[in-house]
Amino acid sequence: MIERTPIFNFVCYTLLALGLVIALLPFAIVIIASTLDLETVNRVPLPLVPSSHFWENVHTAWVRADLGNKLFHSVIFAATVGAGKVILSAMAAFSIVYFRFRGRYLIFWIIFITLMLPLEVRIVPTYSIAANALQPFQTILDVTGITWLIAQVTGIQVKLEWGLLNSYPGLVLPMVATATGTFLYRQFYLTVPDELAEASKMDGSGPVRFFWDVLLPLSRPNMIALFTIMFVWAWNQYLWPLLITTDPKFGIAVTQLKTLIPSEFGLPDWNVAMAGTLIIMSPPLILVILMQRWFVRGLISTEK
Repeated sequence: MIERTPIFNFVCYTLLALGLVIALLPFAIVIIASTLDLETVNRVPLPLVPSSHFWENVHTAWVRADLGNKLFHSVIFAATVGAGKVILSAMAAFSIVYFRFRGRYLIFWIIFITLMLPLEVRIVPTYSIAANALQPFQTILDVTGITWLIAQVTGIQVKLEWGLLNSYPGLVLPMVATATGTFLYRQFYLTVPDELAEASKMDGSGPVRFFWDVLLPLSRPNMIALFTIMFVWAWNQYLWPLLITTDPKFGIAVTQLKTLIPSEFGLPDWNVAMAGTLIIMSPPLILVILMQRWFVRGLISTEK
């Protein structure tokens, strides 16, 4: 047990205050820069006194980056990815914990090992599949000779194509599966008393009803915590949305930051870029603030 003394408390609070200042300093600089005009923001050193050009810079960033349309795409993208990860991981963990079949532990560890394979590692094959989602089936038909046989018999050349570029399925589907969510739900389901499953079975409930009426209400804090984490994670994705959205009209807000970066030969208007950054970071920040209580409960709660 650590003895609390005035000196110890002073040192702890000093370190916490220092860490808070270091964490908030970049945000303070972004906020201050977004209120300055073009001439002031390019001074060295940067003035640390806010000015009165904030709404002017916000309007310029909003129009230049078409943030109204892009924020709409981002909300749909991040919310769908978050909801898909919650649903898929809950179902996967439920099947691993409550269904006794051979190889379920092996399947779980295979899922868990995918944590070592981030999207950046598998970006090329994932993009190839997104460009034509039916390409694996076309390859199977070609290798087995079915394509040649159909062409010889009917004269029809089978060519399966389904492009997912510039579409919500192309944005969402490659990012829905999550080993983190499956692990989180598995650990939670293992703490649920077996008596609940037995009582549900005695009442005549099947697996679907037990999952829907018992497990999901119990795991509501976990669902909200996982959804919040995955929403923020999906919102901050840059590489995959940049590759999959080749149409400038179909993109997300984060990828539009590049349109706010000053041109090579122009005067850097960092004030507009910082105002756009504040707009783009606002939705996940608001979500975290609103879901903070449930988020903490979902991570530390052990009550059933």
